[in-house]
Amino acid sequence: MLQQIVNGIFLGGVYALVGVGMTMIFGIVKLTNLAHGDFIILAAYLSTALCSGLGLHPLLTLIITVPLMFVIGVVLQNLLINHVMARSGESALLVTFGLSIIIQNALLLIFSADAQRLAVSFQTKSISLGLFRLPVLNLLVFGIGVVIVLALYYFMRSTYLGQAIRATSDDTTAAALMGVNVTRTFGLAMGIALATAAVAGVCVGMPWTFYSISGSQYLIIAFGVVVIGGMGSIRGTLVAGLVFGIAQVLGGSNYGMLVSYIVLVIMLIVRPQGLFSK
Repeated sequence: MLQQIVNGIFLGGVYALVGVGMTMIFGIVKLTNLAHGDFIILAAYLSTALCSGLGLHPLLTLIITVPLMFVIGVVLQNLLINHVMARSGESALLVTFGLSIIIQNALLLIFSADAQRLAVSFQTKSISLGLFRLPVLNLLVFGIGVVIVLALYYFMRSTYLGQAIRATSDDTTAAALMGVNVTRTFGLAMGIALATAAVAGVCVGMPWTFYSISGSQYLIIAFGVVVIGGMGSIRGTLVAGLVFGIAQVLGGSNYGMLVSYIVLVIMLIVRPQGLFSK
């Protein structure tokens, strides 16, 4: 049981990283990004291409994929999504759905339907601590997830740009009156969200295989993390990821996701605004 809880904690750190980008877009842009999971898989495929083409270690590919995904997010938000959001929120939702379909089919066309994985030399290594073992790869991706979420929380709380983003989230009109460029802030928020998706792509690509259609799986996980933690709450994302991961591991290989979504339903009944939402 102790080993299962440890595995669930490690899994929860990855889930928090998967959901943190979506919770930013939910809380700041007020947009349901249905392509978030596909952006994660897109980043995983980009890392795969860099590993095979340049011989880089999967973690070193982040030097390229993180700024690239940031630029993609800023460009998409400023040139496409902002203009559609000015018309209606439903239209923006459909745009993200269309992006999801485009990404999935483009990846299928370029990389085929074969399973992919980011290979690392310490795939099977673990550290024994008596009653339980710590898989090195799981420990690494957990640490990356926690560091990214905490760094993003600090950025949003302690920097001028982070405070401007939070002000825009609270009241776009008041933020604009105080000199904040709202559309530019939306673009930066999307860029940051896709930058975290780039990190998440490596963190899910090293332990597990993935396909061009795997984005839907991680989109559902991100939804669960956002709902449990509270929309727009970054610290809630970390706690929700741990809850979701532990529930899945305790449910076993056959009923893991079922148990996780039972926890989600209970949360919707007991506290529909999430654990940390105001």
